[in-house]
Amino acid sequence: MLFAVVYMVVGVAFPNPSAADKNQFMWRLGAWLICALAFVIHIVLEHFRFRNPAGRTAFHVALSVALGGLGLAVAANVHALSAGTGNRSLLGLALVLWPLITGVPAFLVAFLIAALLGWLKKEARPTA
Repeated sequence: MLFAVVYMVVGVAFPNPSAADKNQFMWRLGAWLICALAFVIHIVLEHFRFRNPAGRTAFHVALSVALGGLGLAVAANVHALSAGTGNRSLLGLALVLWPLITGVPAFLVAFLIAALLGWLKKEARPTA
């Protein structure tokens, strides 16, 4: 849950200046880097500390990413309701699509990284 909160907070709390603003790229890059760091830390914790296999590691990491995406979709819906703007049917669809759009690729990437870490750990073991 901690990592899901990190993804959601970064998505909601980081400023998103207009495209004309010269700082927009730096803010978005900062958000991406923080989320990428959280993603890698989560994989490392699952794999090395909890000793989970690649599938379980990928599932836990992807679940956090998907919950973060759901949190962003909920925040977008709340904002649209409070501001009186937005397409309600598209925002409702975002509640389903954003977790899928974020969670599925996160599962695939996390599985590949965790499987590679497991393979490297096997290769590094000394043979008797």
